[in-house]
Amino acid sequence: QVQLVESGGGLVQAGGSLRLSCAASGSVFSINAMDWYRQGPGKQRELVAGITAGGRTNYADSVKGRFTISRDNAKNTGYLQMNSLKPEDTAVYYCAADLALTSIGSRGWYWGQGTQVTVSS
Repeated sequence: QVQLVESGGGLVQAGGSLRLSCAASGSVFSINAMDWYRQGPGKQRELVAGITAGGRTNYADSVKGRFTISRDNAKNTGYLQMNSLKPEDTAVYYCAADLALTSIGSRGWYWGQGTQVTVSS
């Protein structure tokens, strides 16, 4: 059974850092692409960062220069390093990944359950 699980959220002071993890498990061969989304209080869900299978990254303007998306292929895990956090970064953060499964030619788009990030002033 394939799962995608986020971890690493928590409560931090403004200016602090957190590193979110998104681990793929089950019959997963590799991660093709991964995105991080967030939904803050009273806000729409937004894409904050993405990484392609080829390693190209993109970021929302609001987090550019502060957040870094990466992956560890050996661990089938993606990360979102968040630095210089601001109160407006408070949100539930979700990962979504296009996964190549162990069955040849199989792939699927999976979402994690989310992890809460709260940034206090």
